[in-house]
Amino acid sequence: MAISPTETARLPHKPGVYKFYNKQGTLIYVGKAKNLNKRVRSYFTRAKGHNRKTLKLVSEITQIEFVLTETEFDALLLENNLIKASQPKYNILLKDDKSFPFVCVTHERFPRIYSTRQVNKAKGSYFGPYTSVVAMKNVMELVQKLYTVRTCNYNLSEANVLNKKYKVCLEYHIGNCLGPCEGLQTEEDYQQDIEQVISILKGKLGVVKTHFKEKMNEASLALAFEDAHIYKDKLALLDKFQSKSLVVNPNIKDVHICSIISDVDTCFINYMKVKNGAIIFSQTVAVKKKIEQTDDELLCALIWQFINLEKIPVFGLEIISNIALTSLPENINATVPKIGDKKKLVALSVTNALSLKRDK
Repeated sequence: MAISPTETARLPHKPGVYKFYNKQGTLIYVGKAKNLNKRVRSYFTRAKGHNRKTLKLVSEITQIEFVLTETEFDALLLENNLIKASQPKYNILLKDDKSFPFVCVTHERFPRIYSTRQVNKAKGSYFGPYTSVVAMKNVMELVQKLYTVRTCNYNLSEANVLNKKYKVCLEYHIGNCLGPCEGLQTEEDYQQDIEQVISILKGKLGVVKTHFKEKMNEASLALAFEDAHIYKDKLALLDKFQSKSLVVNPNIKDVHICSIISDVDTCFINYMKVKNGAIIFSQTVAVKKKIEQTDDELLCALIWQFINLEKIPVFGLEIISNIALTSLPENINATVPKIGDKKKLVALSVTNALSLKRDK
């Protein structure tokens, strides 16, 4: 069944992620938008400007779902997470057959860090893939601001450095490199920075923040206040990068988020799944209420049904919600967060539940 103009007109004028399904109920495309209404409608109103692959995609769409986010940046990260988790076929086809970009940390002495679409594990360690070039560039930009990692292609073997084969370049003079090519930076000192970079690429920002805090305190005790201020600025950069989004948050590990909003005869329920700090699934449904059935009973029944369907281990399972869940087994950790990022995640879930309620 084709998508009607009425369906797309109801979409909110807010940032978020849209999901296209085919008649078999299979997710075939995930996209992000600053304005969901305008972006989704463009697929069905600007056919003359579409290439053949996009026209084929549009011809298969029979259902549209969306997830609201706080910002366009959140939408970008959520899009990335959902594509990695589901691998919709048109997200591959619409990349013009290009492979996804990775970040490579080379195996050479004084490793280099660069982005690439070609993976050759003999050359280095690869981090990714990044389904969004913008997301990858954000990480690379953060690394460049925090560390002085070389960008040259010199072979910095011990012999070449000892024989003064190379001279420092402009990057050294403007402070972007500490001159390992002339032996002005030790391999040990350089490698410490590389290990910090790898922590960032793995999403372990807490490790890096702890390192900078220790360095800042050491500098303060030594009365090296300029150095202490530099580390303070680096910490601020990390905080800014981390606080940009709830969609990827290394402080939150694995958690399930549920919210329910009710009217007289219908409940609107949103469910989100977070794995390793990233939202990898989100869905909102409307469910008819049974007579005298409470929101708690209905939501717990649906959660238990999902746990059994997905064969999720109950031990250590954490569920956060906008209401107290009293009908779940005691070995499930179910809470209503009052402060912090988990409360913000529940608020995001409620926003999506309310959005479906307004559409009905």
